[in-house]
Amino acid sequence: MANLHQFDVVVVGAGGAGLMAGLYASRTARTAVISKLYPTRSHTGAAQGGISAALGNLEEDRVEWHTYDSVKGSDYLGDQDAIEFMCQEAPQAILELEHMGLPFDRTPEGRISQRPFGGHTNNVTGKPVRRACHAADRTGHMILQTLYQQCLKNNVTFFDEFQVLDLLINDGKAVGVVAVSLADGELHTFHAKSIVFATGGHGRVWEITSNAYAYSGDGAAIVFRRGIPLEDMEFFQFHPTGIYKLGILITEGVRGEGGVLINGKGERFMERYAPRVKDLASRDVISRAIYLEIREGRGINGSNYVYLDVRPEVVNKYAALDGRTNPDGSPYQVTAEQLLKKLPDIIDFNRVYLGIDPMTQPMPIQPTAHYTMGGIPTNQYGEVVIDDKKTVFPGLYAAGEVACVSVHGANRLGTNSLLDLVVFGKYAGLRAAEYARGVDFTPLPSDPEGFARRQFEALRNGSGKENLTDISNRMKRVMFEDVGVFRTEEGMKRALAEVRTLKERYRQVRVSDTGKIFNTELLNAWELGNLLDVAEVITISALNRTESRGGHAREDYPNRDDANWLKHTLVWQRDGRFEIGYKPVVITRYTPKERTY
Repeated sequence: MANLHQFDVVVVGAGGAGLMAGLYASRTARTAVISKLYPTRSHTGAAQGGISAALGNLEEDRVEWHTYDSVKGSDYLGDQDAIEFMCQEAPQAILELEHMGLPFDRTPEGRISQRPFGGHTNNVTGKPVRRACHAADRTGHMILQTLYQQCLKNNVTFFDEFQVLDLLINDGKAVGVVAVSLADGELHTFHAKSIVFATGGHGRVWEITSNAYAYSGDGAAIVFRRGIPLEDMEFFQFHPTGIYKLGILITEGVRGEGGVLINGKGERFMERYAPRVKDLASRDVISRAIYLEIREGRGINGSNYVYLDVRPEVVNKYAALDGRTNPDGSPYQVTAEQLLKKLPDIIDFNRVYLGIDPMTQPMPIQPTAHYTMGGIPTNQYGEVVIDDKKTVFPGLYAAGEVACVSVHGANRLGTNSLLDLVVFGKYAGLRAAEYARGVDFTPLPSDPEGFARRQFEALRNGSGKENLTDISNRMKRVMFEDVGVFRTEEGMKRALAEVRTLKERYRQVRVSDTGKIFNTELLNAWELGNLLDVAEVITISALNRTESRGGHAREDYPNRDDANWLKHTLVWQRDGRFEIGYKPVVITRYTPKERTY
C-alpha cells in the first residue's frame, strides 16, 4: 500500500497533551505525532495565566486543599479518585517541567512564583491562595515550546500538517488512523499498536469563542463515528472575561493580580454573588453573574458587556478595601511597571485589537466559549473506557481537552487545564507504550482508507445547493443563543431541531476547489461536519439533564439535583441514532454540598 507508515505508538495532536504523550511514549516505543498544525502553533500556546500545583512557595498550601477546591469547583460531578491523583501528581509535574527548562517566573529567593486564581483557596480561611505557577501571561506558550524541544531531542517522528480523518479498528482493537497530507492531498495510513487522541476541544461550535480556528472537535467526532461514546458533553465552560465581540481570552491572572469587574453603574458587582472571594470565584459563577448584570440593565451604557479594570489605582483601592496583603504581611500594592511585567500579552492584546491601554482604561469584556469538560471517556491512565463498567477499549488512549477523565466535572477551575494535559498526557503516553510492548501488530481492516475517501467524495460531489459559510454561521448563532450560558427546554429543542436541519443541509454542500494542494476549503467543510455532530451531542445531553450544575445552567431547572443527576452522561451513535446512558460519579472523601464562594 502506498503511503503506509508503521509505528508502535501514534499520537494524534501536538498540543501540550499530545507532546507529553509523545515524549513519554518515545522513551520505550517508536512513536509518531501527527498534527494538523505545526506543533508550536497548537492551542496550548494560547493558555495564559498559569498551571496549578500546591507547592506552597509563597504561603501555606496543601494537596488536599487543591483536591477539595477541584471537587467543589466541579460542582461535585468530578470523579474524586482521578482528581486526587491529578492533584497529588501536580508538584512533581511542575518540577519535571522546570527541569526540562521551562522558564517560570521566580520569587526573589529563586523559587517558582505563584499567583491567586479563581476557585483556589486556603481551605481553613476560605481566602484565595497563591497556587498558579506562571511564566508571565504566556504559560501555555512556554509549556508548548519546552515540550516540543524535548520531543525533538528524544527523536519523536513528526508528521506536521497532516489532518487525521478516521480511526481504524479491527478485531475489537484500535489499529491505526488515516490522515490526509495538506501539502498534496494524498491519503496516508498509519498502522500502530496503540493510538493516543489529543486533538483538543470544539469551541468553534459557538459564535463567540476564545478557541483557535483549528478547534473543530475532530477527535471527538472521529471516535464517536466509530462507536466510542462521548461523556458529559453538556458541560461547556464560558470563560467570564473574553474581549468584547472578539472572544479573545483575557486571563484570570488579571484578576489574580487584583483586577476587578465593574458594571455600568460603576459597581464592583461580584460582591453580590461571591462575598468571600469576589472576583476570584469559579468561572461558571462569574459568567452567570455577568449575564445577570447585563440582563438587568447594568451593562456598560446598557450594552451587553461589562468592564474588567486593572488600572493600578483601581487595583490598589480594592486591595486595601479587601485587606489583601503580600506574603510578608505588607499591604498589597502594584505599579503599572509591575503589571506590565506580569501581564504583557494581555496589555498588548487590548492595545492592538481595541486601541485601549489597560493601564489607563478599563477593558470591555463578555463571557466567551472556552473549554469543554466533556469528551472521550478515559480512566486516570488515559485508557479509553466505553461503558458504565469502565471497560477499556484495547489500544486506544486520550488526553487533554478531548478527553473526559473526569477531573473537571461540571466546571473546570482555572489553571487545572494545563495540569490536566501534563499529568494525563504523560500517563497516556506511558500506558500506550507499555501496551505496545506487550502486543503484536493487529492487521489493518480491508480498504482502510475507504471511509475517509468517501467523506471527501461526498463533499466534492454534493449538489451545491447549500453554502458552507451560511450553515456554519447559523450553527454558531443558534448554539450561542440557545445552548450558551443560560439554557431552557424551549431554546434547546429549537437548537436541536435547527442543528438537525443544518446537518441535512450540509449534505447538499459542494466544495468548489478541486485542487489537492492545501485545499483548505475541503478541510473546512470536513471540520464543519465534525462541529455539527458535536453540536447535536451537546444539545441532546443538555436537554436531557433537568438540573443546573456547573457550566450547565437551566433557567427552567435552576437547582442542582443530586438525588437524580449525580451521574455522568454517555452518548453513543448506533445505527445512525444517538443513544443516552449514564455512569456513576466516583465519590471518595467529599460528599456533595452547596457551593459558596
